[in-house]
Amino acid sequence: MVELRQVTKRFGIHEALKDASFAIKAGEFMTFLGPSGCGKTTCLRLISGFETPTSGRILIDGKDVTFDPPYRRNVNQVFQNYALFPHLTIYENIAFGLRMKRIASADITRRVERVVQMTALGDFVGRKPAQLSGGQRQRVALARAIICEPKVLLLDEPLSALDAKLRTQMRLELKQLQKKLGITFIYVTHDQEEALTMSDRVAVINAGRVEQIGTVDEIYYKPATRFVASFIGDTNIIEAEILHSDSGMLRCRLQGGLELLVRQQESHSTSKLLLSLRPEKIRLHRIDPGGMNSFPCQVAMEIFKGAMNEITLTIQGNLQLGAILANDGNAGTSFHQGNQIFATIQPEDIQIVAE
Repeated sequence: MVELRQVTKRFGIHEALKDASFAIKAGEFMTFLGPSGCGKTTCLRLISGFETPTSGRILIDGKDVTFDPPYRRNVNQVFQNYALFPHLTIYENIAFGLRMKRIASADITRRVERVVQMTALGDFVGRKPAQLSGGQRQRVALARAIICEPKVLLLDEPLSALDAKLRTQMRLELKQLQKKLGITFIYVTHDQEEALTMSDRVAVINAGRVEQIGTVDEIYYKPATRFVASFIGDTNIIEAEILHSDSGMLRCRLQGGLELLVRQQESHSTSKLLLSLRPEKIRLHRIDPGGMNSFPCQVAMEIFKGAMNEITLTIQGNLQLGAILANDGNAGTSFHQGNQIFATIQPEDIQIVAE
């Protein structure tokens, strides 16, 4: 549905987006994720037509729209501030786009009623935007965008103005609405939880470059770079040296001297590696379970967080690793500061990442 081919956007000497090439499928929920200033909103504005690429091409539904203005692209956008008309009723706000297209009144009524029902706004159509809550205004902005039946809906951090509880609720509503409509959604956020909750795929952008595109599982468990691993959730980043390889396994020495087996993921031209290990993948034991990748350690710190505890482990050579342990309230399965324990890590749970 949407394709970028080697798209670069410069503002003066600053490259806001660098050589971006990827495709978004019809009906897909794609999220652009990254820190402030990384280029994700610039990428969205290039697709919408509010910016023109310095180089490269943009295609929507197979048509080259690189230099087409926004009104010639079958896309619509929901902004952070919703951009509702304060003097119009909710009904009039939703119907506005259809009136501009000179749609017949009977068709406008029918389509507004359908979208109002879909977004649960039936009790509010006679009110003005100022009389609605943030979540209700958010639904009005969505209704106004989808009523024109765009092939692509662009959403630029639309939940940023909502409180935490309402944001969680609206994430589910957005995802359900997207599946019901079958419209391609392209969503911009810096919130990792938001991206993981709603997306079919995520494009992680850093300093103008698309560092990785993948499903939420791929982005989380198989990060390609240090940035992706560190930006999405918590991880341990560890420097290591390959000692030898055998039968698809690499024996690696970590900083501090601990040796671990790592599943080989590709050929390596250097003996130095950077490893990413998610804290929930570390298993803790009171006695040595034996087997591969089992080693002694000490609990340096524990932080109670309700359903789970965050544990800091000190291992050989004073290397520290963060672990997460489910807290079931059973004293026999809990670990406390100063405890001498053992940890195990499965080779396939250690991901090799690029710098």
